[in-house]
Amino acid sequence: MTHPHWLRSFTTLVETGGFTRAAQRLGLTQAAVSQHLRHLEDQLGPLLIRRPRQIELTPAGVALLDYCNELEMADRRLKLRLTDASADSGEISLITPGSVGLALYPLLLDLQQRHRGLIIRHRFAPDPEIQEAVLRKQYEWGLMTLRPDDPRLMASPFAEEALELVVPAGARVDGWEDLQRLGIIDHPDGQAMATRLLMRRFPGNPGIRSLPYHGFVNQIALILEPVARGLGFAVIPRYAREAFTGADAIHVVACNTPVLDTLWLIQRAEWPLSARACYVLEQLRRSLASTPQRIGS
Repeated sequence: MTHPHWLRSFTTLVETGGFTRAAQRLGLTQAAVSQHLRHLEDQLGPLLIRRPRQIELTPAGVALLDYCNELEMADRRLKLRLTDASADSGEISLITPGSVGLALYPLLLDLQQRHRGLIIRHRFAPDPEIQEAVLRKQYEWGLMTLRPDDPRLMASPFAEEALELVVPAGARVDGWEDLQRLGIIDHPDGQAMATRLLMRRFPGNPGIRSLPYHGFVNQIALILEPVARGLGFAVIPRYAREAFTGADAIHVVACNTPVLDTLWLIQRAEWPLSARACYVLEQLRRSLASTPQRIGS
């Protein structure tokens, strides 16, 4: 690895434009600055063209200066990531399921607008990818719908999310035959969610396989589009339904005994969350808790 003192002498020499001025700024002798440059040129070839009252960089010198700038930026990023004193600046990295992610992302943007020093890095993913990403330290924290059993992870309850039966606006669902008439719009977790909710809402039902299949969507934000067009019903998490912009075109069928999923906050067990992560999590919890659960009748 190239000696950092040599690199510092080189960048100062470029900034000041002369050996004497560089030596004065660094508190070194002019001979020491010249020696540092010779060491670099022994490794990399000619770096400077010395002209009267100025110096000019060779292509190798330009490349080395770019390298020095990249090192400085990397050093700043490292210090920013390791500095835990500021709760409202630095990078926030999280990975969540799509449903709650739709609810959290606007809240994260609100926080970023209030605190311009925050940098938000947010990814939507299924549970297995979320767990692996946090284990690999690609994200500081994540949310999962199932509690992980890996001892390297610490999990704590973050929020609860209800499953909802969503039908086209104006549709009545008084019995199983109404669902058979509507048909189901499926999604990657649709059958499992529908089984759990419909067993609670219509005990003794013949099962979702008895319902007509009217479509499949793998994008959480688009699942309710066919429902809004009258093409069927869907069972989805509440946060996904609340993020849908066509609220007037859908209706939530009330369930007397709701089916609730716990969202688990996960992090590496070996170290605590940063101050900014704790701050953001507290703000998100407050925002979610203050959002009323709007359901149909």
